[in-house]
Amino acid sequence: MNKFQYSPPKNAPKSSEELIEDLQLVAKKLNTRKITQKLYTEHGKFNCSTFINRFGTWNKSLLKAGLQLSNIVSYSDEKLFENILNVWQKKGAQPTRRDMNTTMSEISSGAYNRRFSSWTSTIKEFIAYANSKEISAIKNEASQVSGSKTSRDPSLRLRFHVLKRDNFSCVQCGASPAKDQKVVLHIDHIKPWSKGGETEISNLQTLCQNCNLGKSNIE
Repeated sequence: MNKFQYSPPKNAPKSSEELIEDLQLVAKKLNTRKITQKLYTEHGKFNCSTFINRFGTWNKSLLKAGLQLSNIVSYSDEKLFENILNVWQKKGAQPTRRDMNTTMSEISSGAYNRRFSSWTSTIKEFIAYANSKEISAIKNEASQVSGSKTSRDPSLRLRFHVLKRDNFSCVQCGASPAKDQKVVLHIDHIKPWSKGGETEISNLQTLCQNCNLGKSNIE
């Protein structure tokens, strides 16, 4: 009787040497000794998480390959969370660590690993942040120009709650980045802010770019 045998995926690296070799090939192809996770995701053969699991960190992988360390930039939690929301909005679903190493994200997954230890911890921290304070907009002196009591731009927390409530989809046509990556979502005031509409969850809705432009043409 034939026995079942494990067959590794075709793209699975066979050794640490194979991982390092591909990293070096990407560096040679791009003619640079500084390879970020985003660059490698676009041009490499394997997943960046494979390097991190094998060598501990991305920078340790670079050192093994004889390459220069990626520039380490410190970001505030607000900036890190804002980027997560932007990716979430573009994707129409909760982003994965891999998403952070694509063109959707301005910040690579490495920055999140350094700050929060893991992607799971990152998402938990983001959700806690989004739910931690009052989601109504902060009053602003400039808002008096329109007759509104609130500032025009919704906070990160408020944007997240509106998008989440509307399932990251346009409330008019149902378009969503989860179904079509070309869809761009906007947070829209139901009653225009310029006419006294407040920046609060009851007066905000998610519209795709086409529906938002169509509404602007009517008003």
